[in-house]
Amino acid sequence: MRKHLILIAALAIGGCTGTPNRGLESVHQPVVARTDYVFDAATSGDALAPGEAQRLAGWMASMRLGYGDHVAVDDPGSRAVRAHEQIAAQVARYGLLVTDDAPTTDAPVTPGMVRVVISRMKASVPGCPDFSRVGQPDFENHTGSNQGCAINANLAAMVANPMDLVRGQSAGSLTDTASATKAIDSFRKTVPTGAGGLVGGLKDVKK
Repeated sequence: MRKHLILIAALAIGGCTGTPNRGLESVHQPVVARTDYVFDAATSGDALAPGEAQRLAGWMASMRLGYGDHVAVDDPGSRAVRAHEQIAAQVARYGLLVTDDAPTTDAPVTPGMVRVVISRMKASVPGCPDFSRVGQPDFENHTGSNQGCAINANLAAMVANPMDLVRGQSAGSLTDTASATKAIDSFRKTVPTGAGGLVGGLKDVKK
């Protein structure tokens, strides 16, 4: 009798531990984190100092600047007009635009310098995989603790711009029906991958 009581108590405790999930929606959702990388370039008048454009180009290449990165120029005095143009030209090589909406960084910009800030987002799903709650028995009728880990982790890994998980893309004031139907149109016009094999098979049958 004592052994049975111990077993029942162990099962009850096991059913109460682990990540709780009383609904069907996964408790493990993608989380987007932002990291800011800064580069201070010296100015000469309202332009970059000699050699600074080359240094900036090398830094951007080492950062592997690409889609999803947000590039801003922090120029407190807004006096280095030509420097802004030079920086924008470097960033344009990667198909990106420069904004003046720079995030707050740890240290102020030194006079005679402009700061280039690259903000990079990364999406992940903390706590996955999660097998903390046993599937059976579950006397509280919880959804599995690992529910949604695979699909949400894949979504976080595949999204080109992690910021889209937070805010999404704005459609703007114009509606392009061609863009809206592009995916389904491509699906309909694509020849099935098995078509070649079927044609060959029919020829063999006729012979």
